[in-house]
Amino acid sequence: MQKLSNYRRLWAVVGVGAVSLILAFGLHRSLWAQILVTVLGSLIALLMFIDMVKTLRSGKFGVDLLAITAVIATLAIGEYWAALIVLLMLTGGDALEDYAAHKANADLQSLLDKSPQQAHLMVAGAVKAIAVDQVNVGDKLLVKPGEVVPVDGTITSGSTTLDESSLTGESRPVDKAVGETVMSGSINGDASVQMVADQKAADSQFQNIVRLVKQAEAQPAHFVRMADRYALPFTILAYVIAGTAWIVSGDPVRFAEVLVVASPCPLILAAPIALVAGMSRASQSGIIVKTGTTLERLAKVKTMAFDKTGTITQGHLQVNEILTQPNVDQKRLLMLAAATEQQSNHILARSLMQAAPEQLPTVSEVKETTGGGVQARIDGHLVRVGKADFAMPDGSIQKVEDTAVYVSADDQYLGCVTFTDELRPEAVVTMSELHELGIKNLMMISGDRQSIAEKIAKAVGIDQVHAECLPGEKIEVLKRVPENQRPVAMVGDGVNDAPSLVTADVGIAMGASGATTASESADAVILKDDLRRTVIAVRISRSTMHVARQSVMVGIVICTVLMLIASFGVIPAIIGAMLQEVVDTVTILWALRARSIAIKE
Repeated sequence: MQKLSNYRRLWAVVGVGAVSLILAFGLHRSLWAQILVTVLGSLIALLMFIDMVKTLRSGKFGVDLLAITAVIATLAIGEYWAALIVLLMLTGGDALEDYAAHKANADLQSLLDKSPQQAHLMVAGAVKAIAVDQVNVGDKLLVKPGEVVPVDGTITSGSTTLDESSLTGESRPVDKAVGETVMSGSINGDASVQMVADQKAADSQFQNIVRLVKQAEAQPAHFVRMADRYALPFTILAYVIAGTAWIVSGDPVRFAEVLVVASPCPLILAAPIALVAGMSRASQSGIIVKTGTTLERLAKVKTMAFDKTGTITQGHLQVNEILTQPNVDQKRLLMLAAATEQQSNHILARSLMQAAPEQLPTVSEVKETTGGGVQARIDGHLVRVGKADFAMPDGSIQKVEDTAVYVSADDQYLGCVTFTDELRPEAVVTMSELHELGIKNLMMISGDRQSIAEKIAKAVGIDQVHAECLPGEKIEVLKRVPENQRPVAMVGDGVNDAPSLVTADVGIAMGASGATTASESADAVILKDDLRRTVIAVRISRSTMHVARQSVMVGIVICTVLMLIASFGVIPAIIGAMLQEVVDTVTILWALRARSIAIKE
């Protein structure tokens, strides 16, 4: 409605201007033209005043009083053509603001444009088009070439190439085959595939991201409120210069000539537009930033904390070492462990199977003890695989520090298989670049054991380690960060990270494969499974704030120079009115530079 109102005001001013020109120069009725412009100017000045009061009451910054004063002053001294130009530029500036904000937000809104609307349900060999909201978990769906994947699911037939750029920011096509998962919002390639729905539409990845995009509105950030504080001294300065020019010259026209070049645009438009442009730039790099406040805080971050599993590490345990007793073959130990665990759903069992040989011996009498391990009979031997006290109930095993499964056969200890959560390949360079950016305090806050956490932290270059922390304890660690080391950002991916993401000054979720709860709790979400995007987010936020400050200061300096020149009576009111919009245009275009920030990725 506001956008429509701004455009209507602009067209009203244009229409009255055209009629006034005809009256004054076509029909030689200058008085009628002056009356028409005066009535219109008074009406719009009143509407601007009402808008200013409403926005101030809502806690936001309203139209600067200088704009209203400039219109009234030019009308009062009979400079109605200058008043018409000021009105044209003010309403045009509002329309330009709407256009600029829309242009800056175009990348975010493109996600909404690609929202899946329908799905093709397969029932008894027939295909039926249904609304995406009607898809249930377990439904068999057909995805045709070029269509948008309607919900998260698993391919059951066929193979294809998907475009996931709207979800991850990665333009490279991704090949998918039977058994692999696909995300809603991905665009199918040239082949039809069949899939089974793993989530309803409301719970699918794309809808989660859409909810985040809807939250990414241009809310006034703290920096905008700082810009608001510039308004009072700037307004006082403008009135002092205008009043002094009037008093010294004795000519009230000087007062109007000064005020028409005192544009409020740098204070009320430049910073918000720069922030929206920065948010748009972040989205191009696969980073959803929910508010302008997040950009400002992220630009000032002095401490960054990380969860370990799934954030610093890949979150997938892999076999690390095979430690055997004397005269026990490593390959045989791994084979026995994998064969015994092959029917288990435990995460370590799955990791064992990935490292196991293709041919495993036949097992019988399989029995799994929850929280203990699995036992089975192999070639007549009773093999036990699991925790140390399960493999050898007599407590004779000396435990290793790493995550491990212990193996015994006929109550004889054979050895153990250790596992490690492999580091993300980009983790080391991420920490190094954050240090280079001046973020000297890097923390790991993990629920894992102290020895493991310290080993990981040392490998990647993290400064502090807080291990064996429950979710509540993670919050306390964040709260204890000293004021001189704030703001603090927290990076995590799991459900247990959600409270920490809310507590931190800036919560950043690894949303590509992380929990929905973490993404919804965070201030920013990294859509691509790349930890280094945290570095890119900091760089974009700092560059955005730099552009925002520049746009404000450039506008203020230009306005001040023009006011001083106008105070000597060398800038007629009608020329000053034109120069005012030049200032507006310069500051808005300067602010939009934040949308094309060059960041090395």
